[in-house]
Amino acid sequence: MKINSKVFTDRMEKLAKVPDQTMVKSYPFLRNKTPIRSGNARNRTKLNKTTNTIKSNYGYAGPLDDGRSKQAPKGFTEPTINFMEQTVNNLVGKI
Repeated sequence: MKINSKVFTDRMEKLAKVPDQTMVKSYPFLRNKTPIRSGNARNRTKLNKTTNTIKSNYGYAGPLDDGRSKQAPKGFTEPTINFMEQTVNNLVGKI
């Protein structure tokens, strides 16, 4: 078996970008799944590109995610996780 090191390195570099790309694509998805009444929940949901995390920075995120809003009866975390899995599969499939 022969490995082309340039192709291997190129693919590894692309794979290394998948987590960042996934978060950037998932952030607007999660925000759109977040119920909106006053706008506080969506406005306080932030993407931290340094730590590659999305944070819902308000006290009632748990109840909203538990489906206590008619706007998001399935919450927003589980649908976002499913979206992220699809996104990762799509991105990796293109490499």
